[in-house]
Amino acid sequence: MKLAFSTLGVPGLPLNDVLGLAAAHGYHGVELRAHPEEPVHPGLAPEERAAVAEQFRVAGIEVLGLAGYARVAAPGDDEPVLAEIRGLLDLAGDLGAPYIRVFPGGGTEQDADEADATAARRLGTAAEYAAERGVTILLETHDSHRTGADAMRVLGPVGHLRAGVLWDVMHTWLGGEQPSDSYAALSPHLGYVQVKDIASADDTTPLPLGAGVLPLTEVVDLLSRHGWDGWLCWEYEKRWYESAAPLPELLGAGREHLTRLLTDAA
Repeated sequence: MKLAFSTLGVPGLPLNDVLGLAAAHGYHGVELRAHPEEPVHPGLAPEERAAVAEQFRVAGIEVLGLAGYARVAAPGDDEPVLAEIRGLLDLAGDLGAPYIRVFPGGGTEQDADEADATAARRLGTAAEYAAERGVTILLETHDSHRTGADAMRVLGPVGHLRAGVLWDVMHTWLGGEQPSDSYAALSPHLGYVQVKDIASADDTTPLPLGAGVLPLTEVVDLLSRHGWDGWLCWEYEKRWYESAAPLPELLGAGREHLTRLLTDAA
């Protein structure tokens, strides 16, 4: 498996510094938070996109994906959501990124069936454009659809190769789903896996990998046992938790922890 980290853990850090951290600590790729607060976002001009792609090429680091914020199950008109997704897909295509991330984002003013249908309709439509750009849209296990079973209520009806899932191990755990059940539901559609660690269900402040309660050993064992050879991406939510320790000083130990888990699983 390849290892990456998300720039959510280093909010606003210049791209050269991000790439330097990845290279120095042995990460193969980076998940870019695609938000206007960050150096890389859909508002970049063509020449800026070309420069970003060149920076990654020179550094020998891969762009794993773009973490966007489109909410495919949210109430309202389809077009603003689809336009946001198309913007992410265009940026990913220009950067050579294989994936974009979207959230479910179902609202309380709609029932679950309506939210599922809305998300499936939008993903099915967007997947056609994703195919043109050579990018896959990944629905993250998150918020209104945090378990594998939840996500499959959407992805099952879509049935498109360019619509898949991003397994956030914290959210499936918070949803009460066992890793084996999550994997069974998600494996046919699995793009990559976000790993992290927290103290408890009541305290989701990010911790160093291995310092919390999330079943990372079980997840890595499960993936290895089934011969899955995709990406593990450390999503350290520093942007939302200012009191959390700085990610740069944790990256080396985090990579070593993941490498140990992979070695033990093998």
